This record gives sequence, structure tokens and C-alpha cells, in this order.
Amino acid sequence: MRKPFSLLPRRSRGRAAVVALLMGSTVLTGGAIVGMDRIVTPAHAATASETAGHPGSFADLVERVSPAVVAISTTQTQPGAQARPMPDMPMFPPGSPFEHFFERFGGRPGHPSEPREVHALGSGFITDPEGYIVTNNHVIENATDIKVTLKDGTVLPAELVGRDPKTDLALIKVDAEEDLPYLEFGNSDEIRVGDWVVAVGSPFGLGGTVTAGIVSGRGRDINAGPYDDFLQIDASINQGNSGGPTFDAEGRVVGINTAIYTPSGGSVGIGFAIPSNLAAPVIAELREDGEVDRGWLGVRIQEVTPEIAESLGMEEHEGALVAAVEPESPAAKAGLQQGDVIVTYDGQPIESIRDLTYDVAATTAGDEVEMVAVRDGNRQTLNVTIGELEETMVMASTDPASPEGDTTLGLALTSLDQATRQRFGIDPKVEGVLVVGVQDPETPLRPGDVIVEAGSHPVTNPNQVAEEVDAAKDEGRNAVLFLVNRGGTQQFLAVEIDKA
Repeated sequence: MRKPFSLLPRRSRGRAAVVALLMGSTVLTGGAIVGMDRIVTPAHAATASETAGHPGSFADLVERVSPAVVAISTTQTQPGAQARPMPDMPMFPPGSPFEHFFERFGGRPGHPSEPREVHALGSGFITDPEGYIVTNNHVIENATDIKVTLKDGTVLPAELVGRDPKTDLALIKVDAEEDLPYLEFGNSDEIRVGDWVVAVGSPFGLGGTVTAGIVSGRGRDINAGPYDDFLQIDASINQGNSGGPTFDAEGRVVGINTAIYTPSGGSVGIGFAIPSNLAAPVIAELREDGEVDRGWLGVRIQEVTPEIAESLGMEEHEGALVAAVEPESPAAKAGLQQGDVIVTYDGQPIESIRDLTYDVAATTAGDEVEMVAVRDGNRQTLNVTIGELEETMVMASTDPASPEGDTTLGLALTSLDQATRQRFGIDPKVEGVLVVGVQDPETPLRPGDVIVEAGSHPVTNPNQVAEEVDAAKDEGRNAVLFLVNRGGTQQFLAVEIDKA
């Protein structure tokens, strides 16, 4: 059964070069725009000036929605630094101003510093008259004390209801003597690039600050997490805007301010907001259970590039290529294999790896789902019982080396032996052909990579790699597919033959 999380939109993803969540020690920042559906108190009917293509003023809209936007302040206890020797630092007499200076900024030489309190600021918005408030996870993460300031200046203590680091969303709650004005999520799928948006928040602690701009892009992937699907806006957002709402021209919440692109720490007009269609079901689950449960398939996947599609004989570069299958995982039990390309999941086409990530996450653990995978050019139908997600992340790196050994496709290759394993740090269990050098700087392979398979066949010496390359040429393919072990992690890489 699909949970509400399955409503996540699918679309092409871009990539931002530098993104800041702006989580400073004293001020939390971020940027984003999204819209709000409507505010029930007061009335939510839009005026003619709001719905026009170029509104003459946003004043009526702001007057209606701003009572539900709040400022959030948090207190965190930062542990003291460990004592560290500083032999070149002069000693100061007790009571010296310099002694107090070093105690404040990291402790005296040879002495540990004391734990200290750190204060941070952010924004949020009320989504229920009972006092439930949406904000970013990074605004309240590790907070020992959370306070909410309403538009009229009332300060209320808040408690954490639940948070979801993967989408950077959190839900907190305040108790008020009367029902509070609140906002509801709108449909972010309806907003288009070029539409007007208005952001309301507390940048630098200046509560009730309003900025306006347009939607600059959709479906942005900024490497913030596995479910990146940000709206990009050019309304100014700065430190303290994190967690605040952005509205469309009709006053509907379409996103939550989260991050900004910044070379200097300040706004340059490129902000990112979590779309309401992604946020709403997550917030609903946080309110119900305090956490978000996601399905688990147990595979590591990568994009099917045009080169990989060519090497597999696929007409379209679609689907998700299975780079590895975890033992005893739902995927392994269902018969999914390394090298399979998943093209449909639960009847839905998989156009990119993000589609599969969303769809699996949206599936309730224990549900059985039908998948279609391409294997050796043929379609295989598999039934998988989805498990509950317990993720770990593995990072890998390699060291460069000088070219040596046999050459194929501009690659210097050699067989693995004790000496090469020791030199490149290759695990004794790994079998294959070692890449010790590359001639083409554009090749996806690196020195230190181990080619485990070439053209879907295991290889243990350079001649076998050359034979697979020749076979791909004879079949009229422009690329050959390698299964590569890089630092203990396996992935498929396609190398163009005509670059040899």
C-alpha cells in the first residue's frame, strides 16, 4: 500500500554548485520558497490584485497570512573543547584580560574549555489551530530549549513532536489559551516557473519580513539528501528564514524555505524551498507517529546514462541500474541481480533513480510490489516484499598511480597479485583487473579501480578485458560496460569505445 508519501512529484532534476543551509553557531539560515494553501483565520479569499498576472500589491495577501508565521529561537549546549597543548602561546597571569579572552574562545592553553550555550534563530508557520508548527529540522536539531514568538509578540515554549532529517522537516507544538491562526498546504505541482511567490520569515531575527520574487526552477537536486526536489526562487531569503513559508500569488503555501546558494553567506537571489507536496505527507506522518517510516529494497542503484544504455543494447536511457544487491535484502530474496535495470515499480515507469527512491520510500514495509527489470536484453517480472529502511552510507576514495601494464581503451591494466593489492589497498576478496593508469582524462575510470566484470562477464586479466571490448565492437556498440570496484564499493561504468 502506498503511503501519502507516494504523492511526491516526479520531474527532471538540476544541480546547484554551492548550497548553504546556513547553520551558524548563533543564527540558523536557509532559503526556500513555497506556497501556502490558505489561512482559515482570517478568510482566505483572494482579491483581484492578488490573482492578477502582475499583482499591484501583495499587501492584502501578507495581511492575511502573516499572523500564522512565527519566529523560532533555540538553545543548544555546545560541549567544551578538549585541552590542547600550545607550546608557543605565552602564559598569562590570573585575572588578565587575555586569559579571559582565551577562556571564551576555546579555553586556555593546556586547559579544557567549559560547555557553553549557543542560541539560534529560524522561522516556521502554524498548520493547526491547536498550535502545531512546521519548520526545518536543522532549525531545532539538538535544541535543549525551543521558543516561538507569535506575530503579536507573545513568546511560547514549544516541544518537539517529530523530525525527519532526510527531508529536513520538523514539527513542533505550542500550547496557547485560544485557537491560533493557521495555514494549510497547497498543491506545489500547480506552480510554474515564472509564477510570483512571497516569502515570509525572520531573517536575522527580524520577524515578519516579507520578500517577493518568482519561481526560478523546479525539481532542483542540491545534494542535501536522498529526496531532494526543491523549488528554486529568487525572493530574498537569508539567515533566519529557514523553516518559513513561501506563498503563491493566491496566498497558498507551496514550499518551506530551506537553503540558499551563496558565495559569501548572504542572499544572491537563489533560494531553495521544499515543495508542499513533498512536505505535507511527511508532516502528517510526524504528527501521527513522531517519525517517518520508509520502505527498503536493499539495492544500490545508479543512473542509466546514454553510454550505459548503449553498452546494454537499450534504446532509451531509462530506469535504475542495480550496482549492488545487499545479501538477505528484499531485493535479493526477490531474485534481483547486479546489472539488472529496473524499468517499472508497482506499475509506474522508472525514468530515473530518483523515481525509484521515492517510490520505494513511499511503500509500506511488508507490502508486496511487482517490478519489471531488464536482464540481458529481456524483461523479467519480479515480486518483492518491501522491508523497513535502515540506511547506512559508505564513502570511498582512491589514490592516483602512474600508468603501467597492458593498455586497452587507453587504460593501463594489470592483474591483481599480492604486490598490487598491497600498493592500492585492494581487499583480498576482490577479484578482477586493476586500473593503474588512464590516458584519457574524460574516462570515468580511475587508477585504483578494479574491473570486476566487462560486458557482463567476470575478468581476471587484461586480455579478457580486451576480448570483451572487441566483442562489443563486433556487435556494433559504441561503449562497453564495466562493473568496477572502487574503494570497496561496486558500480557500473560505461566507457566509449571510439575514445580509445
